Amino acid sequence: MQAWFTRESARYLREVYLPRLRHALDTLPEEDLWWRPHGKATSVGNLLLHLEGNIRQWILGGLGGAPDRRRRSEEFARREGGTKAELMGALAATIGEAAQVVENRIALDRSLTIQGFDTSPREAIYHVVEHLSWHTGQIVWIAKMRAGEGHGIAFYDDAKLERPPGQPT
Repeated sequence: MQAWFTRESARYLREVYLPRLRHALDTLPEEDLWWRPHGKATSVGNLLLHLEGNIRQWILGGLGGAPDRRRRSEEFARREGGTKAELMGALAATIGEAAQVVENRIALDRSLTIQGFDTSPREAIYHVVEHLSWHTGQIVWIAKMRAGEGHGIAFYDDAKLERPPGQPT
């Protein structure tokens, strides 16, 4: 079960959420990277910084032993700086490193403290995968909204998902 959990977690990081983020960013106009609907909202740029900081802190630091240099408030305070390619490049590199840490057969049931939370490696991995999913959805939604009706973002073939009642899935 441990091998399955770590393998699937790394796969979701690399092969599910990372490509979805790339697709959304390819659709998002560069000038909308730091767009906010109002002053208390976050931009796609902020979310990319936040994801990179979270994954670095929870997986690379918490599980992999790298120093924790995260400054979470700065992830949300920025209003500019960095292009889509730069921010996505940093996040992709961090996801790649994190997936390797997750796959390195770490002991999943030991006690850890990450970001002031008592946790375990299993919980930390679950947190990061869920957190990446949550913010990927936000970024995809913003990209669809900013690109307009012709956004072209779709991750499922709706025609294949629609089955007549009683037909096996």
